[in-house]
Amino acid sequence: MKKYSIVRIGSEYVVQAGETRILKVASRREAAKLVTDAAELLQEEPAPGAGEGSSIGRDMPDVS
Repeated sequence: MKKYSIVRIGSEYVVQAGETRILKVASRREAAKLVTDAAELLQEEPAPGAGEGSSIGRDMPDVS
């Protein structure tokens, strides 16, 4: 997992993953909440069956 940081640029706060800027927000509090939420989501276990082909079952059309 990359290291996340929050950098102030002018009057905005930029969330960075490593050296890549990924999100710009108006408040530091909002930036910190988003980073915390993202970190929690990344720590959750994947749903059962995740990564096993398509997530939506579809019938293949009959091509004649």
